[in-house]
Amino acid sequence: MDGPFGVLDEKPAFPERFKIIRHGDSPSAGSATYWWRIMMKRFVLAFMLGTMLASSLLAGEPERRRERVEVSEEALRIHRSALVIDGHNDLPYQFREREDLSFAQFDISRPQPRFHTDIPRLRQGGVGGQFWSAFVPASTGRSKTAVTQTLEQIDVIRRLVQRYPNDFELALTADDVVRIHQAGKIASLIGIEGGHSIDNSLGVLRMYYDLGVRYMTLTHSETLDWADSATDEPRHHGLTEFGRNVVKEMNRLGMMVDLSHVSPEVMRQAIEISKAPVIFSHSSAYALAPHVRNVPDDILRLLPKNGGVVMINFYSGFITPEGARASRDMFSAYRQMQEKIKDRRELERAIEQWKLEHPMPRGSVHTVVDHIEHVIKLAGIDHVGLGSDYDGISSTPEQLEDVSTYPRITQELLNRGYTEEQIRKILGGNVLRVMREVEAKRSVAPVR
Repeated sequence: MDGPFGVLDEKPAFPERFKIIRHGDSPSAGSATYWWRIMMKRFVLAFMLGTMLASSLLAGEPERRRERVEVSEEALRIHRSALVIDGHNDLPYQFREREDLSFAQFDISRPQPRFHTDIPRLRQGGVGGQFWSAFVPASTGRSKTAVTQTLEQIDVIRRLVQRYPNDFELALTADDVVRIHQAGKIASLIGIEGGHSIDNSLGVLRMYYDLGVRYMTLTHSETLDWADSATDEPRHHGLTEFGRNVVKEMNRLGMMVDLSHVSPEVMRQAIEISKAPVIFSHSSAYALAPHVRNVPDDILRLLPKNGGVVMINFYSGFITPEGARASRDMFSAYRQMQEKIKDRRELERAIEQWKLEHPMPRGSVHTVVDHIEHVIKLAGIDHVGLGSDYDGISSTPEQLEDVSTYPRITQELLNRGYTEEQIRKILGGNVLRVMREVEAKRSVAPVR
């Protein structure tokens, strides 16, 4: 062997003008051996490039393929003994969408393949605590129906918990979460997704707290009278004076301030104002997937001082660069459709058709853990968690198709060298710590 690819034994047929070099001679630029080596190098290079191109085409997406995660007994042991808390699940809105607020059509004690979530899969996924989203569309703020519909969604969550008392129990504090988990049930918490739900009233906010709401996302998809959304035109350069009072009143109540969906200016200002740690209930890292719904690096660097937690979103459009681009295009298309299509059902059908015509790469469990690691790199191990957004997203990563799949995250964290203590923090310990710190800041006098 004479080099990385070896030398052929047989002499190739060259034109007579090429000089044949004997063994031991030094090949010159005009020699047959010289040109033979050049041709062989070009052939090998072309073969390698062709193989790489074929692999990319077969993959169907630029993201490199990585081995499937196989869950070991060690990972299952850690996962089953941990308190797994997910920051955002939209199952309650699925009941509203299907006009099944009495749960007559869908019994989640049995497998429900239309959803990402049912009780058998929650059990399989080892979920110990779940924040259920009391979401209603931002458009209800304009129609002045937001408060009514939000109250109905809170009622859906509370009745869902009552419907399955052997599996769910309402949790109002961090201690409740621990107690309920130790009793073998899933601690069920309530979060409101969007400040339009308070209709510019701190009194409504206080009543939500009394009904069991323990976080509120300051905005959803539209800019409010008091806060700028990440996915709408900014009007306030962040928070207005009333918006600042919302944050202060949430601190006083002991309600977590959720900064998913808000503009970077709102993120910075809320972190500066808040006397308690904030959360991002379902957001990923902007540096890895540049979408405005994700958290920029400069915000991540503020979290160690504040104590907050970013709970990683699993939506394909928020975890890969290509997915982020497709998702940005979808938001733009949605805005244009909104102007033309006034019937909500027709609008939903139109956007679903758009999604079919513009598929995005799914990403994988590896991609989600990449986001976890990015937050750890910039903010530290104490400032990251899980916020899947299951049943509120249209595309999930490979191997994270539903709520049964959380153990694969545990395995991949093990594969990357994280300790059992670190994994427990990521799975739920960090957000539980935030809950305790927010509760400790609760005070008596309301903000006027």
